[in-house]
Amino acid sequence: MTEIATNTHRAGRPPRRNWSARRLVAAVALLAPMMALASDAPKIDTGDTALVLVSAGLVMLMTPGLAFFYGGLVRAKNAVHTMNLSIVCMAIVGVLWAVVGYSLAFSPGGAIDRFLGGFSWLGLSGVGDAPEASLAATVPHSAFMLFQGMFAVITPALISGAIVERVRMKAFVLFVALWSLLVYAPVAHWVWAPGGWLRNMGVLDFAGGTVVHINAAAAALVGAILLGKRAGLKSPTVLPHSVPFAILGMGLLWFGWLGFNGGSALAASGLASTGFVNTFFAPAAAAAAWGLAELVLHGKVSGVGLASGAVAGMVAITPAAGFVKPGSGLIIGALAAMASFTAIRIRPKLGLDDSLDVFAVHGVAATLGALLTGVFASTAVNAAGADGSVALLGKQAVGVVVTMIFSGVLSFALYKLVGAVTPLRADEQDEWTGLDQSEAGERAYIPGDMDASSSGAIGHAAPSPTASALSLTTK
Repeated sequence: MTEIATNTHRAGRPPRRNWSARRLVAAVALLAPMMALASDAPKIDTGDTALVLVSAGLVMLMTPGLAFFYGGLVRAKNAVHTMNLSIVCMAIVGVLWAVVGYSLAFSPGGAIDRFLGGFSWLGLSGVGDAPEASLAATVPHSAFMLFQGMFAVITPALISGAIVERVRMKAFVLFVALWSLLVYAPVAHWVWAPGGWLRNMGVLDFAGGTVVHINAAAAALVGAILLGKRAGLKSPTVLPHSVPFAILGMGLLWFGWLGFNGGSALAASGLASTGFVNTFFAPAAAAAAWGLAELVLHGKVSGVGLASGAVAGMVAITPAAGFVKPGSGLIIGALAAMASFTAIRIRPKLGLDDSLDVFAVHGVAATLGALLTGVFASTAVNAAGADGSVALLGKQAVGVVVTMIFSGVLSFALYKLVGAVTPLRADEQDEWTGLDQSEAGERAYIPGDMDASSSGAIGHAAPSPTASALSLTTK
C-alpha cells in the first residue's frame, strides 16, 4: 500500500529534469526571433573591408596623378596653376562631402528619393562602423562613404582640363563647390543610390562612366565654350612642356584606376577580380590602338599618344568593368581609342579650345563605353546586371543623354552665376605671362635657382620680381 501511494505521488509531479527541459524549450522559443534578427544583421567581412579601404586609397592617388597628367600637358608657365586646380578639389570637395555631399548622394530622400538624397547623414551623422545593408552589406558604412568620396573629388578635377591656362582659381573653387552639390550629388543618386530612378530603370554604370566622366565632360565642354580661346595661341593646340610628367600622371591614374573599378565590386570576390582584369586589358588595347594609328599616320609613336590612348581605355571600361568579359573589354578599349583619337583630330576644325581635350577623351570614350555596356554586358559575369540587348542599349542611351543634358544645362547656369560674382577668366596679360605667377604666386621652374644649383650654391635665393617677369615673358 505504501508503495502504491509513493508511485501515485511521483506520477502526480513530473521529474525535475523534465521541468527544466520544458523551461529550456520555452526560453529557446522566446529567443529564436531575436537570434534570427541577429543572424540577418549585416556583418563586417574583413576581406571586403580591406578591398574597399585599399581601393579608396588607390582612387585618392588618382587626383594627384591627374594633376601630373594635366600639368605635363600645358605650357611651363601654367604648370603649377594647372596642378593646383586638381589638388584644390581634394580640399573643397573633401570637406563638402563630409558635411552634406554624401547625404545628398546616398541617403534616403523620402518623397524625392528618385532624384536626390535627404539630410539624414549630414555631417556624417549615423555613418559609422556598422554596415549600411542597402549600400554595402559587408563593409563599414564609413568605408563605403570614404570610397565614394574619392569619386566625388576627382570628378570636378577632370573638368579643369578643358579650361586650364585661362580660368581663375577663385572662380573655379566657387564653381566646384556648387557643382559638386547641385550636379554631381544628384547624378550619383540617380545611378547608384537604391532609390535612384536611373538605377531602377536598369541603367548599368559599374564605376562611374556616366556619374563621373560624362557628367564632367559635359561641364568641361560648356566651360570651354563660355571661356573662349586662350590668349596668344598660334595654333589650336600647344606642345606639352613635360612629356615625362604626362606619362607619370598616366601611370598613377592607371594604378589608381584598378581600385576605381575593381573596388566598385565592394567585395573581395570574383567580380572584383574581373574589374581589375578589365581595367588593365582595356587600356592596354586602347594604348596599342592609339599608338598604331599614330604609326600609320605619322610614322612615329608618341608618349603623349600612348598615355592619351590608355586614359581613353580606362574611361571607356569604367561603366562596363563589372559587367563584361575581358575579351569584350579589349574591344571596348580599342574602339574607344579610335573614337577619341578621331574626336581630337576633329576638335580644332570646330574652333573649340578644349585645352586638354577633356570632352574628346572623357566624353566620347565614356559615351562609347556606356553604350557598349548595353551590347556586351553578361549576367554570366555579374548576375545583378543584365545581358546585352537592344532594350539595354536603349536604357544606356537614356542614361547618357539625360546626364549630358542635365550636367550641361546646370553647369551653364553655374558658370554664369559664378561669373556674376567674380571673373571666370584671367586678364589677358596674365595669360600671356602665365597663371603660375598671377594665380599661384610661384613657378614650376626657376632659372635662377637652377643656375645657382649648377654652380654649387647652397640654398635657394628668391628671384627678383624683375627677373621673374623677364623669364616669364620668354615662355
